[in-house]
Amino acid sequence: MSELMRIGLNHYLVLGAVLFSAGLCTMMIKRNAIGILVGVELVLNSACINLLAFSRYCTGLLDGQVVAIFVIVLAAAEAAVALAIFLSFYHRFATVDVDRGDKLRG
Repeated sequence: MSELMRIGLNHYLVLGAVLFSAGLCTMMIKRNAIGILVGVELVLNSACINLLAFSRYCTGLLDGQVVAIFVIVLAAAEAAVALAIFLSFYHRFATVDVDRGDKLRG
């Protein structure tokens, strides 16, 4: 295979940076809770891509892969808890607009 067709570390880092930027912009721009949750998931996925790329190209150890598995488990748990909170919020206010969250009481 020629050197031009080979995917290297820089390609993964650029992909991770693009995903991180898209997630950060999504979290800042979106006003509804589901959009913010999607942005958080994009940021976590970009972290996983970077961990796996550095694990593959720099160290050769399984440390990055193990941490990536923990990040995936954390993202799944975070999504489950956030969706439960959003459903409760929607049940109370009939919207998922996060600007209405200042009316919450304990």
